[in-house]
Amino acid sequence: MHDDSHAPSEPHSWLDRHGDALYRYALMRVREPAAAEDLVQETLLAALRTHSRFAGESSERTWLIAILKNKVIDHFRRYAHEATLPESEDPDALIDALFEKSSDHWLSFPNAWQNPDTALENSRFWQVFADCMQGLPARQAQAFALTELEGLDTDDLCKVLSVTSSNVWVLLHRARLRLRECLEQRWFDAGKENP
Repeated sequence: MHDDSHAPSEPHSWLDRHGDALYRYALMRVREPAAAEDLVQETLLAALRTHSRFAGESSERTWLIAILKNKVIDHFRRYAHEATLPESEDPDALIDALFEKSSDHWLSFPNAWQNPDTALENSRFWQVFADCMQGLPARQAQAFALTELEGLDTDDLCKVLSVTSSNVWVLLHRARLRLRECLEQRWFDAGKENP
């Protein structure tokens, strides 16, 4: 049920009214069910502490998602400061497999993606997209989610992930290549039955 009202409901109803939407939002970004659940709980607790200041200038769900967005960014900031293991695979293997080394041209051009707007309106597409995001190495997924889903600019992304701007570019480039390959295989080429 979508909340169009700008008057806040009782805090005890927030989980029932908005829990699924908040969980989906968090899961798409952090890719770990337990972390997504924790972020939703942190969001609801923060909202409970500040609900008296909710001015009603947006819907209650929009207000809660704004709080959750900040919790997601904090999550990535904490994660960036933890020691991470290096990715086990060769990060350039995908790039080498897609481009001709001597000319830097595509070995095979990307397939036609029919009407992208239609795909974006299809809930099955978003499930495939979430699965493709799940397949990304953690740092690439974090960079992509914070840039493309949360709208962080390069400077803010560098601060959150504790990386340089050139490293951000590499992470985003690799994430986009992997997502393109995955979406082509699992959505656009999957028998062409997807509208």
